[in-house]
Amino acid sequence: MSNRPSTLSKSRFLAGLQCPLRLWHQCYNRELADPVPPMQQALFDSGHEVGRMATKCYPSGILIQEDYLHHEEAVRSTIDAMNDPEVQAIFEAAYTEGGVRVRADILERVPAGGWNLIEVKASSGVREEYSTDVAVQYHVLQMAGINLNRVYLMHINREYVFDGMELDPDGFFILKDMTDDAVGLQDFVRENLSHLKEMLSMDRPPVIQPSRHCHQPHACEFWGHCTRNVPENWILQLSGIRQERFEDLTARGVFTIDNIPKFFPLTAIQRRIRDCIIESREHIDPALHDALDDVSFPVHFLDFETVSPAIPRYTGTRPYQILPFQWSDHILYSDGIIQHREFLCDEDIDPRADFTKSVLDVLGEEGTIFIYAAYEQRVLRDLAGHLPQYADHLNQLHSRFVDLYALIKAYYYNPAFNGSFSLKDVLPALVPEMDYQKLAIREGGMASLEYIRMLDPETPIAKKREIRKNLLAYCNQDTLAMVKIRDVLLGK
Repeated sequence: MSNRPSTLSKSRFLAGLQCPLRLWHQCYNRELADPVPPMQQALFDSGHEVGRMATKCYPSGILIQEDYLHHEEAVRSTIDAMNDPEVQAIFEAAYTEGGVRVRADILERVPAGGWNLIEVKASSGVREEYSTDVAVQYHVLQMAGINLNRVYLMHINREYVFDGMELDPDGFFILKDMTDDAVGLQDFVRENLSHLKEMLSMDRPPVIQPSRHCHQPHACEFWGHCTRNVPENWILQLSGIRQERFEDLTARGVFTIDNIPKFFPLTAIQRRIRDCIIESREHIDPALHDALDDVSFPVHFLDFETVSPAIPRYTGTRPYQILPFQWSDHILYSDGIIQHREFLCDEDIDPRADFTKSVLDVLGEEGTIFIYAAYEQRVLRDLAGHLPQYADHLNQLHSRFVDLYALIKAYYYNPAFNGSFSLKDVLPALVPEMDYQKLAIREGGMASLEYIRMLDPETPIAKKREIRKNLLAYCNQDTLAMVKIRDVLLGK
């Protein structure tokens, strides 16, 4: 095979551990990758921003300027920087050894001699896969003859509170010593590097079927390609199916939900899904009608949109703090009239106080409140902790909530759901004329990204107005969707 890569990289090694076929495609078939989703790109951008902030902890450090397409030049620049005793830290240090290349986030010179390796992550804690991440870097740097003193993971301190003035990088980050992890995994790294290199030398790609591993620990960019020929009612679409059950069925030659044997152990919901697909019918528990109809007027259909920036934006906020910036409420009165109310904070300020006052005003003291999947209750609990003056009123709302998602999951199924109870799948099955694909904003993650773009002073005024219009349309659809779904399930 032509154009075989001469080296692996840290990211490719980690991809190969998740799935050798993913590594194969990364090396030989990049054109098969799905387009990068906006949310994934936003995570990349956020990670880069956090990485830049981490360098502020080492003011005497220098950045290796060459990008990943000029790795050998970056290696030479790294050697020059290490040989300069005035350089106390190196950012994006480059190395190639044993057919593997890495870029170390931070190398810190140790006064007594040697270097500390520091891997920066935009997470607020230590994840299992980070041990392998630092271990493969340790392997390459050791082979390069670098005297490593300690290995650290630098992650975000979720308890850090922004004072509104200037972010303190030393308070924003936490250092976790990962030296023992890095050293202890060296045999694992060497063994798997050998296996992956051998796999890449083959004439044909490995045969691996898509399953839950495609999304653990990260979503594979070749998911669309690898699942292009999966059958309708594929067993992986079965709600809540565990990996071992999936593998058991696959080993039995069962690939579709309708072919799952009667004796095979399933949950009650999974049996319902299977039976509905086999019999081409919907399932309606008689209790559903009573549950949906047991309401107090006015009936509210409520949805929130939130943003959770890694780097705090407002005074008194923490990394990844949930900041609700928008709500929509469709209000059904006893005479059948429906009124729509909405709120969107379009100023670059902490939105929580205005959000809270406005939502309490619209919800009043009485009336059932329908939500979907209970996220709104979590947001209200956070608001009650932040705004104690409203805590009593916010906490009283919980007794009025009815989770439409929970009711549907307990009492109903339609084969058109394709195994999912997400609002984005339930709505087109029950109310085909309401299609999220017609909207400019189609899901909550995109709404968060567009909200931040609307606040950006660099965004043109006309674009800000367009984003505002799109945000209102999206949130409006979420609450109107609940109205329409309830009507359909009640037979109206």
